[in-house]
Amino acid sequence: MAKRGGFPGGMGMPGNMNNMLKQAQRLQRQMEEQQKLMAETEYTGTAGGGAVSITLTGLKEMKKVSIDPEACDPEDVETLEELVMLAFNDAAAKIEQAAEGQNGKLGGFGF
Repeated sequence: MAKRGGFPGGMGMPGNMNNMLKQAQRLQRQMEEQQKLMAETEYTGTAGGGAVSITLTGLKEMKKVSIDPEACDPEDVETLEELVMLAFNDAAAKIEQAAEGQNGKLGGFGF
């Protein structure tokens, strides 16, 4: 009785599977390159008209904090704390935007 279905030659799916494997490997290399680029790229967020700025890598590692001395009012520490938080969030949002742009280049896959 003849076999039904399957792939010609009865050897599985070598051609299609090889192509899929090559595509996956290429995508993995591209993702690794993008991760390296994100790690090397710095994003700066600011708040208070530039009174506070925070620089992060694309992996959200803090590289630099800059605070204008005029933003340091000992009577109003809460405002300075809020400015630091806003500057960090601004830098983090820039990283997310860059990552989304990179994901689009990779066909929607995240890293």
